[in-house]
Amino acid sequence: MGKVAVLALRVVLAFGLAGSLFVQAVMVPLLAVDLDEAPAAVRVPVIMIVLLGVVTCQVTMVCVWRLLTMVRRGTVFSHAAFRYVDVVLGAVAAASVLTFALGVTLAPGEAVAPGVVLLVGGAGVMVAGVALLVLVLRTLLAQAVARDTEAKHLQAELNEVI
Repeated sequence: MGKVAVLALRVVLAFGLAGSLFVQAVMVPLLAVDLDEAPAAVRVPVIMIVLLGVVTCQVTMVCVWRLLTMVRRGTVFSHAAFRYVDVVLGAVAAASVLTFALGVTLAPGEAVAPGVVLLVGGAGVMVAGVALLVLVLRTLLAQAVARDTEAKHLQAELNEVI
């Protein structure tokens, strides 16, 4: 991965983190004011789901930043990378559960149209699909680490022979 691509992704991640902090500090309190007339059984869960959803995005962005650092250093094909990939996998899975929880919270009553609840459920399925994609990429990373370890071992044996 080139230096320009790493720099560009870091800029995107920095803007994403700044935007998520803005959402936490400004937008969520405004959402709480807008939901002031909603019943507490809806208002509190929606605000908590939104806050936790933003946190899952922040955790994912920080882990991707750390993986980019490993890419830049050339150490991404190591067992240390699994820690960050596993955290990303957990955060995306948690985001999927939160999305389904939002749909369940909005479903009772007639405040939200059934189509909106269906769209939120579809979004939850899509986020679960991203979690499965991260799981597949983790498996590919495991195979790459195994091949890298094997190559280093074979290189060491070859060096002994020579």
